[in-house]
Amino acid sequence: MENNTLLITNESSMAWVDWIPTGTMLAMSAGIGIYCRITGDGQKTEEEYFFASRSVKVMTLSYSIAIAFISTITMFTASGENYSFGTIFNALQLGAVFGTPIVLYFYLPVFYELKMLSVYEYLERRFGRNTRLVASTSSFLILNFYMGVAMCAPALVLQDIIGLNDTTIILLIGLVCTFYSTIGGIKAVILTEALQGSFILICALSVIGVALYNIDDNISNIFNTIQKGGRFSSNFQFDPTIQYTWWSLIIGGTFYFLSSFACGQIGIQRLLTAKSIFDARKALWIHLPITISTLSTFGLAGLVLYTYYIHCDPVTSGKISSYDMIMPYFVRDRMINIPGVTGLFVVGVFSASLGSISAMLNSLTAIALADYIKPLYRSFGHELSEDKSIFYARITNVLLGFVNLSIAFLAAKFNSLVQIIVAINGVIGGPLLGVFTLGMFSESANEAGALAGIIIGIFSNLFWVFSPKPSTSALPMANDGCFNDTNLNQNSFNGTDDSSSYFYINRVSYLWISPLGMNTAMTFGTIVSFIVQKCSKTPPPILDANLFTPILSKRIKRRREKETNSSQLFVLETKSYD
Repeated sequence: MENNTLLITNESSMAWVDWIPTGTMLAMSAGIGIYCRITGDGQKTEEEYFFASRSVKVMTLSYSIAIAFISTITMFTASGENYSFGTIFNALQLGAVFGTPIVLYFYLPVFYELKMLSVYEYLERRFGRNTRLVASTSSFLILNFYMGVAMCAPALVLQDIIGLNDTTIILLIGLVCTFYSTIGGIKAVILTEALQGSFILICALSVIGVALYNIDDNISNIFNTIQKGGRFSSNFQFDPTIQYTWWSLIIGGTFYFLSSFACGQIGIQRLLTAKSIFDARKALWIHLPITISTLSTFGLAGLVLYTYYIHCDPVTSGKISSYDMIMPYFVRDRMINIPGVTGLFVVGVFSASLGSISAMLNSLTAIALADYIKPLYRSFGHELSEDKSIFYARITNVLLGFVNLSIAFLAAKFNSLVQIIVAINGVIGGPLLGVFTLGMFSESANEAGALAGIIIGIFSNLFWVFSPKPSTSALPMANDGCFNDTNLNQNSFNGTDDSSSYFYINRVSYLWISPLGMNTAMTFGTIVSFIVQKCSKTPPPILDANLFTPILSKRIKRRREKETNSSQLFVLETKSYD
């Protein structure tokens, strides 16, 4: 399939000086991997390789958490949605603010107490082996495909800017990332993310600076232009069928954050590298202003670019196919001839890609080792030694790196594959969050209910993803300044389908897919658990109280303590009568 992401065909004129920031960042990332390999214990234990010996400082961890979840896709989505829908999109970030205390005081204490390599080990201890396998395999497969897309995305964006083909860019990103994450473990991943964070911010600032320089107007008039374009408007309607409202953004953002940090391997593994649970809590709180300020800067870039293209919108004029590409288009359109400045954008794209991919790669390796390799050895009556565990971890890391290179090459050739994988990625988070929540907050939930919940939740979300949906409309755009353009689309206002012909569920905004998936999993999980327990003749097993959220755990411990004391008192009284 032809790549129609960017429709500009002029050859790149990126100067050699633009390669200096990117070359420096790539060399430093590889160097950090080598440094982490030769210092400390040399990454010879699981504790060091996957948890950095639980010694990461608060500020370093805060930057790492922020950058691990800011991918190339996230960067361009933030700028594109602010450009086309306005600042209301930034309300999505408030979800992290509301979700942080929930994670820190209801979910994190459970994982911190149990100290497991894979978060899915929790599901086996709480429900059973089958639940762990279903949840782990679903997440493992989707995360692998998504990582391949994340590796492919910068290639599609940069090939028209830096003059390299997509294969070369994918190889460069994949090999460097695989190298330092394999030899340096999670410590190298965390340190490189802290380094890459500054480059990501510079990327957005460079676009804003050049755009403002090219806009022949003062800040006050620019602000008025954005306001007149409706980019500061808000919508407080509680209508799930509207793409963006404050309710959908805050609720959807909260559930997205919870699915990443309450039960996600990447988020939990990061938090477990802290010296203590108190440091982990500090780091997650501190990451909020870092993440919000970074994404808001990309949002500001989108607003400034809206002002720059106020009279000739690149999408409706046929220059590009989606608003996610507005930043790369501007770089190719205006920044490419400024030596040194284009390089600031390019290094930011590389940094975001490396940061998110290395985070996924290390976490996927942890899942593979804990959920598949170790159980396989145990099935033959053997236990993996520490040395063998690290050996297999490194081999797995390299293999996963090459698997995802293959996925990235495939995605680069078929743009529709990118859209499908990005959509499916949101299918898993809600049901998984529902099953973990069911396990931590309900004593009566059992494996039959957990399996029913996660399977029905995933399939209901898949049904929503692949069902026909009406198109959404961006805010009004203008083309009155587009002269001599044969690709001009005369329809300056993005139209929408007649939504009345679609089922209500198909008109629901994508932001509700995670909350719906969680509620579906919990509802069916609770119902099936109740039915199975009523039909069962055996009493439910007595579970470790630490498997439950702190409030429930304390209540269970007090109840069991009272039961123990009562039984002991009964025995003493019986003996006295004897």
